[in-house]
Amino acid sequence: MEQISKSDTIALREKYLSPSYDLFFRNDPLKIVRGKGQFMYDELGNAYLDCINNVAHVGHCHPKVVQAGCEQMALTSTNNRFLHDNIVLCAKKLISTMPKELSVCFFVNSGSEANDLALRLAQIHTGNKDVITLDHAYHGHLLSTIDISPYKLNLPGGPSKKDYVHIAPCPDVYRGKYRDTSYSEEELGHLYAEEVKEICKDVCSNGKGVSAFIAESFLSCGGQIIPPKNYFKEVYQHVRNAGGICIADEVQVGFGRVGNHWWAFQMHGDDIIPDIVTLGKPMGNGHPVAAVITTRAVADSFQKTGVGYFNTYGGNPVSCAIANAVLDVIEEEDLRNHAGKVGEYLKKVCESLKNKHEVVGDVRGAGLFVGVELVTDRNKKTPATKIASYVVKRMKEEKVLVSSDGPDENVIKFKPPMVFNKQDADVLVSTLDKVLNEVKEIPELYVSEKVSNKSSLSVKQNGNEHVKCI
Repeated sequence: MEQISKSDTIALREKYLSPSYDLFFRNDPLKIVRGKGQFMYDELGNAYLDCINNVAHVGHCHPKVVQAGCEQMALTSTNNRFLHDNIVLCAKKLISTMPKELSVCFFVNSGSEANDLALRLAQIHTGNKDVITLDHAYHGHLLSTIDISPYKLNLPGGPSKKDYVHIAPCPDVYRGKYRDTSYSEEELGHLYAEEVKEICKDVCSNGKGVSAFIAESFLSCGGQIIPPKNYFKEVYQHVRNAGGICIADEVQVGFGRVGNHWWAFQMHGDDIIPDIVTLGKPMGNGHPVAAVITTRAVADSFQKTGVGYFNTYGGNPVSCAIANAVLDVIEEEDLRNHAGKVGEYLKKVCESLKNKHEVVGDVRGAGLFVGVELVTDRNKKTPATKIASYVVKRMKEEKVLVSSDGPDENVIKFKPPMVFNKQDADVLVSTLDKVLNEVKEIPELYVSEKVSNKSSLSVKQNGNEHVKCI
């Protein structure tokens, strides 16, 4: 393929692509031409430690995954109206990782499609439409999923909240409505769950029922939030009592990222069993493939409508060959256990920064899903939005790629490929330590600013250097 200069790439992008496209580091974007393992390389050959790419799950261009895709592409790639071993073997492998109740698989092309189908299944199964979602959640870019993504709602020029959508507080125990400085973990889980219970009561008092409660098992765009103990246990009960079903969005946190378990919902207890689980991003290691796993009862409700399910590319032989290879690599290289061990180490060394830098307010996470929340005042928990922006920019200059997120854009989050190791963690944290030392010498970064609780990806188009990874 023809290689063109970076400046020409930028010019062609500006000429032919929509200006609505997001671009990391817009003021000085990276031109990435190849990747290997946990590293990405620009056109000059510079290597960047990738701490944000939760798509290249088993490492950029893993040879087994590449080989599987190439070999199947050389044979055939057709739709799932024909029999093919890859699709049924992929479904079997996925379902083998789930609780026995989750036994039916639908294939789609993206996490957005998966969540769209999940909403459709929920409406058909329950006969209800009302959906409960969490504040600052993101579930996809389709019309149906934008409507349930407060992350995107009520922005200037954007969509407003629909009447059938109900937003519960994000169960953020650090800076949310209920905090760990005032309540025990069990109390926090109960208090946040009571918020969902009240929504259920309101819906039912209006003569309606709940269709679905949808939430990431750990909240990514909300700022790497780990819900408190018993939260999902109580919420699921309230939702089901109101006629609804429960959807676990594992698009960003699934496939072993949280360490040891395949799925983040499993970390909340063996009795936490969603009715629907949606999968995406890492499933194809960079190839578009996703899935919905549900119960036989929900699938049967869909079948009874008489409307067949067909998705042109969902479950095609190439996509399923790649997904099968990803699942095999996770097992063969023991990446779930690896994520658990390296993630614990990463959290530990990030915690050490709290003793050196007052700006580090909180460190949280599980496995290779870690967030460092920056504040200008620990007591007031004032979001350090400017500092976070500076950190992301400077880390990139130091050849380490990180991103920021959360309602106030002040959480530095790490979601690297699963082959990320302890040596990489040392590089990441030593570089972050260096940059945070610089921050101490820049007083203007500590100046308070008005921060919107409805941050938009499109803000980056106006020169803001925040980098989001969704």
